[in-house]
Amino acid sequence: MINAKINDIFVQVVEGTTIMEAARQVQIRIPTLCKHPDLPATAACGICVVRVKGTPKMLRACCTPIEENMDIVTHDPEIVSIRRTVLELILAAHPNDCLKCGRNGTCELQKMAADFGIREERFTKHLQEVPRDDSTNAVVLEPEKCIKCGRCVEVCQDTQDVWALSFLHRGFDTRMAPAGDIKLSESPCVKCGQCSAHCPTGAIFEQDEVASVWKVLQDPDKIPVAQIAPAVRVALGEAFGYEAGQIVTEKIYALLRRLGFKAVFDTNFAADVTIMEEASEFVERLTKGKGSIPLITSCCPAWVDFMEKFHSDMIDHFSSCKSPHEILGVLAKTYYAQKMKVDPSKMVMVSVMPCTAKKYEITRTNEMFASGYQDVDIVLTTRELARMIKQAGIDFTQLPDEAPDSVLGDYSGAGTVFGATGGVMEAALRTASYFVTGKQPKDVNFVATRGLDGVKEFEVDVAGNKLRIAVAHGLANVEQVIEKIRKSKAEGKEPAYHFVEVMACPGGCVGGGGQPYGVTDEFRLKRAEGIYVDDKKQEFRCSHENPHVKALYGEFLGKPLSHKSHELLHTKYQAVPMYRR
Repeated sequence: MINAKINDIFVQVVEGTTIMEAARQVQIRIPTLCKHPDLPATAACGICVVRVKGTPKMLRACCTPIEENMDIVTHDPEIVSIRRTVLELILAAHPNDCLKCGRNGTCELQKMAADFGIREERFTKHLQEVPRDDSTNAVVLEPEKCIKCGRCVEVCQDTQDVWALSFLHRGFDTRMAPAGDIKLSESPCVKCGQCSAHCPTGAIFEQDEVASVWKVLQDPDKIPVAQIAPAVRVALGEAFGYEAGQIVTEKIYALLRRLGFKAVFDTNFAADVTIMEEASEFVERLTKGKGSIPLITSCCPAWVDFMEKFHSDMIDHFSSCKSPHEILGVLAKTYYAQKMKVDPSKMVMVSVMPCTAKKYEITRTNEMFASGYQDVDIVLTTRELARMIKQAGIDFTQLPDEAPDSVLGDYSGAGTVFGATGGVMEAALRTASYFVTGKQPKDVNFVATRGLDGVKEFEVDVAGNKLRIAVAHGLANVEQVIEKIRKSKAEGKEPAYHFVEVMACPGGCVGGGGQPYGVTDEFRLKRAEGIYVDDKKQEFRCSHENPHVKALYGEFLGKPLSHKSHELLHTKYQAVPMYRR
């Protein structure tokens, strides 16, 4: 343990703790624009300078470990003046277009300028004239707003192992861009949006589709319908003063009807359908040898994109099942449309997702037109829906609770746990165990799938079969799992795993690239906790128990993996060899 003082307050911390971390333990916040709790310190911005008492020495608090008997001053007139000057220099290289910026009101630079009372410009503007890049239709780059903090590069390279973003040039000309200064759509980018979730300014944000949705809602010839993803219900409330993880599902149903949607569905229902298909696929591979082991989950579009680009030799292991929101899209324009006698050509499906990669996913032409129309027309992130609510003048906190349209709305607990890392695996194991044994598992809580460890490995006994399971989240963590699979295949040994779940974003969808800003592991855990609370309160905890799912198969699909379900609910993958590692 290290003993020291910060602003004359005694502090005792573990050796290796930075000055910034130690200060937080005594309720002192040292300002920074580059340090994020998810990422290693880069000391890029220089705003976090502090002084060792009795010396002129200035240290950067984000990256300097506190030492025995250090006596630190974090705020005095000179330090505040230095920070203010650094901030003014950053602003001199930043455009003054806050009012039309995608981060207006949530920008960390804007907030800090307000905190420091910046009222005038003391330095000559030095702006980089770099064009906006919206080539992915999912994530937008506005490099002239970049403050060179390095967060996006760190998360893209180290957390996600994608390497789509880097710094180009040096000095005043330094800027963030895809390597080679190419368009983002031409880079290895998988559209996960973690760069936008970690950017402190408006240099990176999601492609905004709010205006498109308003246009549809105001068109009398359209039938707008909506669905909400599992993770949205435990995060949207944060924009309206709720604690992270508080479940606001029923208010979202009411809200969507107030906005003008003619039907309100829940992606959790389709998650139950996904499990019926995916668990059946796993059991066939395991017991009948119909396909490669391990089976790898495929409901995360950023992970699918990553796999096709970097690990296309894993295609045979991938589940052919589409993601839940795609499944709900196709079922809305087939099963629901037939049942309710609605013209599917007039239906416009809007998915509210925690994810920017879903915006890309709906452009995948080989899988998004199974209904005969585009199955999902528009994707909104959680952040975009929050903006719509504010634009509509709706008091979200006072909305009554309402139910979804039951045909594609009622879900089991297994459907909702999809929102957290390990949730797809937990849901699949509940139903796969039933399919193998014909009996409900004694305990449906497969808690080994839960938590924020980058890779979770464990065994499950199903009818005497020892199943080796892996759950990974954050794409950099996938590499070790993939290498184990490759090694066991190359050596002709038993498969390293039987079943693998991968989610691109740290924490799974609760930490998705389209969720409210400011996410840290603390927020991820709180949101995941809300997911498991929602699971426990459901009448049915397993996908195969959902009576509306049973009706869907009885009336329309026949059975899991039927010819009709393959036509509507399954897809194929295509290697992108230029990125193969």
